[in-house]
Amino acid sequence: MTVLQGKLADRSAWSAVGECPIEKTMGLLGTKSAMLILREAYYGTTRFDDFCTRVGITRAAAAARLNELVDAGLLTRRPYREPGQRAREEYVLTQKGVDFMPVVWAMFEWGRKHLPTRSTLRLAHTCGAEASVEIRCAEGHPVPPDELVVRLP
Repeated sequence: MTVLQGKLADRSAWSAVGECPIEKTMGLLGTKSAMLILREAYYGTTRFDDFCTRVGITRAAAAARLNELVDAGLLTRRPYREPGQRAREEYVLTQKGVDFMPVVWAMFEWGRKHLPTRSTLRLAHTCGAEASVEIRCAEGHPVPPDELVVRLP
């Protein structure tokens, strides 16, 4: 269990409603299509039609989610033009989008371990060793859930 410290320890003295980082993140990225668009962007997808196909959503839903992700600063638009075609825009991850990817990989790992699937996909490092998502403190120590503390600075 995560420990709340200091002023946060008295749960009746405060409310996280409207200010919790988890709540705010879910408000922005809590749709299946937003998460899958980010997954696809991380895999290298940049073109609108490819997002529609690879995520399995309508053009209207893709346009709405892509606009939200651009407005939030997770993706940016970059113009491109195929020979003989009109100019278009592609979507590329920003640093803010890249910074979100450990969340996506944590969901990947949780789903792989706890949900029924025939998939044998695994995260791995380029050296070949399996990889995992974990929390580490600034000193480099792994932080298991029972050692995690939430506090005000």
